[in-house]
Amino acid sequence: MNRLYHVPLSPFCRKVRLVLAEKKVEVELVDEKYWEPSADFLRRNPAGKVPVLKMGGTFLTESHAIVEFLEEMHPTPPLLPGTPQERYEARRLAMWFDDKFHNEVTRNLLYERVNKKITGAGYPDSKNVKMGAQKIKYHIDYMGWLLEQRRWLAGDVMTIADFTAAAHFSCLDYIRDVDWNRNATVKDWYAKIKSRPAFRSILADQIPGFVQPPHYADLDF
Repeated sequence: MNRLYHVPLSPFCRKVRLVLAEKKVEVELVDEKYWEPSADFLRRNPAGKVPVLKMGGTFLTESHAIVEFLEEMHPTPPLLPGTPQERYEARRLAMWFDDKFHNEVTRNLLYERVNKKITGAGYPDSKNVKMGAQKIKYHIDYMGWLLEQRRWLAGDVMTIADFTAAAHFSCLDYIRDVDWNRNATVKDWYAKIKSRPAFRSILADQIPGFVQPPHYADLDF
């Protein structure tokens, strides 16, 4: 059985979960307290990070590399489009969310509000939270601009860019940190992607100490 060592409210783990589900690759989810690394976990990934995907006798690490591996091993349905230019744009936007969005928004909102409490690392830094709340507006506006020209974030087909963005937004939505009224086009995009079967397990997540908002699992908001 394939195993994914993960943290439920991690955008990087959720991205891998979404890709596995979209490609109908069955996997057992194993919660991993990466902040209290065991010897076994460090043998699986000496970097001490999640996600870690076990397939056969191989341990795969780093979410972007895992997704590229899954795309090659399970090419249907494809999550990278046909031309080099289209694949570049999908990869560019995936990295936008895993790098720029993560550093400006996810780190300042999710990690301050949730990760510090879970890991016992102290209290949220109000300056960081305020910065994240400001920065997310810029990113939503950018996404809205992209979606006014395209059906999906990177073009006319759904790609890894959409799943990467949705992984981050689903975490922030769980803690009520997304203003869906800021841009109707972005709200429609998220409603469309969270209606996919691949999203079911994400919407079913229950994080101890953090209650889902009423709209979180509502496919129609």
